[in-house]
Amino acid sequence: MADSNHNNQDGTGQRRSTTTKKKKKKNRGRKRVTIEQIIALNEVYDWAFSPKQTISVSAPVPTDDGFSMTIGDKEKEKKVVFEFHSHSTCSDGYLSPSALVDRAHRKGVKVLALTDHDTMAGVSEALEAAQRVGMRIIPGVEISTMFQHGDKSGSEEPVHILAYYSGCGPSQSDRLEKCLSDIRDGRYHRAKSMLKKLNNLKMPLEWENVVKIAGDGVAPGRVHVARAMVNAGYVENLKEAFDRYLHDDGPAYAKGSEPPTEETVKLIQQTGGVAVLAHPWSLNNHTAIISALKTAGIHAVEVYKNDGKMDVFSNMCDKYELIKLGGSDYHGKNTNGEADLGSVTLPVSTVFKFLSVARPIWSNSIKDTLTNFTNEPTNANLEKMTKFGKFKSRDKSLMDSCLCYWLSKDEITDEIKELSLKCSKILVNKN
Repeated sequence: MADSNHNNQDGTGQRRSTTTKKKKKKNRGRKRVTIEQIIALNEVYDWAFSPKQTISVSAPVPTDDGFSMTIGDKEKEKKVVFEFHSHSTCSDGYLSPSALVDRAHRKGVKVLALTDHDTMAGVSEALEAAQRVGMRIIPGVEISTMFQHGDKSGSEEPVHILAYYSGCGPSQSDRLEKCLSDIRDGRYHRAKSMLKKLNNLKMPLEWENVVKIAGDGVAPGRVHVARAMVNAGYVENLKEAFDRYLHDDGPAYAKGSEPPTEETVKLIQQTGGVAVLAHPWSLNNHTAIISALKTAGIHAVEVYKNDGKMDVFSNMCDKYELIKLGGSDYHGKNTNGEADLGSVTLPVSTVFKFLSVARPIWSNSIKDTLTNFTNEPTNANLEKMTKFGKFKSRDKSLMDSCLCYWLSKDEITDEIKELSLKCSKILVNKN
């Protein structure tokens, strides 16, 4: 009987020993959070979430590239997902801004940048929808530009630059809107030129159909022409339309009125934005372009896709000390090959670096906007200041609502408070 008990004790002890070894082996590949990571994580969570949630110092990091973390005392993993690249029906996307926000929310996205082509028309709707579901919106835009190569060939290459702004929007918004408006006007002429070329290729399209596909107030682009080609039966899908006819220098391709790339990067800086090179893998000569844009003041380059990090562009970011960013470039095409919202996993350090650069830029932009209103307290400047938010009041409480909308508590400096107070006094006097 004693031997039997002894054997059971040995068996139990052995099982416990084996279990302990298995746990050690399982945890061997998991890294513990460093102090630097804790600081980065809390900064990101503090900015993205309200109220603040802190991360346990002893929490293990399941992956190097994710936000999955054990939070607080609940020992529950929670993700904060940033989506930096998306499109709505205000340009060439298939979902309205509010529908895009709803889908992003269902996919677990906490912070969404709406980056329609050459327009910020959908930002207000996206912000309103995001408030209903507790998401945060980064007002953005993807600007079509043309890069002039400095070699003997003198060749040009289309380049897209993403711009990210504060909740207040761009300072000197008239300058940015003039740039975007000129591009959109050029898109109308460009689309008509493409239709003319397609007609010469025995594929006539009705202008009214292309405009209808684009939607009310949306400047038609290549994708809208491609959809019209599919509808007319000239091609089976959008890919065939682009591969055979609408690609750069294709038989039906036409140029628009895109501004120079370096000038656009500088304009983004001057209007309080963060400038990022979009999808560099689509460029013919990315080396020359990234080098030139570093000189112009670009802040970041898209490096991450839904299938991982692209080393060639990551290495160039290391060389030029640029932030590595990425996003799904979601359009809502409903095709198997399209990356969905929130599918691009970004390292915590990447988002932390982005916010470390962006937040001071955005704060200065907000100060410029407030200062502009105090110097010229016109209704036009008031509308510019509140264009991205549906603020009901126009009295002294307006500025409190604006600051809560635009900034986190630690971003509201004494200088911003003083400017806000001046604006409030002006509003009281106006009323």
